[in-house]
Amino acid sequence: MNEHIKRRRFKESRRLSVLCGLFISLVSLMASCRGSAEPTPQAVAAFNAYVASLETRIYRQHQSPGDFLAGVASSPANTARLRSGDPIIEQLTPSTGTGFSGALLHHWRGTAFAPGAKAAGFERMLRDFNAYPKRFSPQVLRAKVLSQHDDHLLASMRVRQKHVLTVVMDTTYDVTFGRLNPQDGYSASRSTSIYEIDAPGTDKEHSLSASQEHGFLWRLNTYWTYEERDGGLYIQIESVSLSRSIPSGLGWAIQPFVESVPRESLEFTLRSACNAVRK
Repeated sequence: MNEHIKRRRFKESRRLSVLCGLFISLVSLMASCRGSAEPTPQAVAAFNAYVASLETRIYRQHQSPGDFLAGVASSPANTARLRSGDPIIEQLTPSTGTGFSGALLHHWRGTAFAPGAKAAGFERMLRDFNAYPKRFSPQVLRAKVLSQHDDHLLASMRVRQKHVLTVVMDTTYDVTFGRLNPQDGYSASRSTSIYEIDAPGTDKEHSLSASQEHGFLWRLNTYWTYEERDGGLYIQIESVSLSRSIPSGLGWAIQPFVESVPRESLEFTLRSACNAVRK
């Protein structure tokens, strides 16, 4: 073996060792970041104010057939891109709202097109919570409707997020459905409780207390908008979530992890919904 190959392999070995060390450190760090407790009253108030402003915009949007979908969907170039099968993901988190009072705000929007799909079929799919573990596997482990009255229901889900660490949470959502007309519909899902589960699927399974949980997810609101035209269904989803802030001095290591989970979860949900409604 010549000297050049030896040096190259030595450098590759060192790089691999550094990456492995960083990975182990991140796992240990995130696993030890307990004691986050509940979000502060200031963070909750800021989140509620942001959601109120967002829902005002979405409400106005849903009253106008010409502007029923937001953002990229109104551009002819983007419409062509969507119809070619390429979903569009946008980060909407404002720079002033990414780190307030010990919390992080995350706001994402995704848009896709499902050829041949119908608005009525998509609404039936959204309402069928019993099928969520199949349609949104492996993120959704179980789901059921707790109560229902017309276009308003309360539902529970056990969800799993896997990104370096695997986190399992039991969540409850207040869900409403609405329609502007037979072609244009929408839905809003607002979390009412989120509990992180320790040792899921074992006889030691239990919910973590506020002082024990990691604070991966404190709040999650999801807004669906769908419009039937052009021989298919345009599907749009906006998610707004609140999580614990990043410990001081560790942003370089943890921020990519914290920011990637909301985006990846939204993109997975959007793609899974499109696949399900096509079937």
